[in-house]
Amino acid sequence: MVNWKVLDNVPLLLYILALKTMVLCFAFAGVKIYQSRKVERELKKREDEKRRLAQQTQELIDNKKDD
Repeated sequence: MVNWKVLDNVPLLLYILALKTMVLCFAFAGVKIYQSRKVERELKKREDEKRRLAQQTQELIDNKKDD
């Protein structure tokens, strides 16, 4: 004999499963966004450091030419 009352909870269980899936997707997307921003900050920091060193080197070269 099939207990038909159990099937009354199936839509609720499907909604819970869908909600859990969406939460996990948003969580993974958030982590990916965080990681990409972190990498972008590190890259920008390195580029700024290179630019600063290049500028200092150029200033030293210019000062040496003036002497």
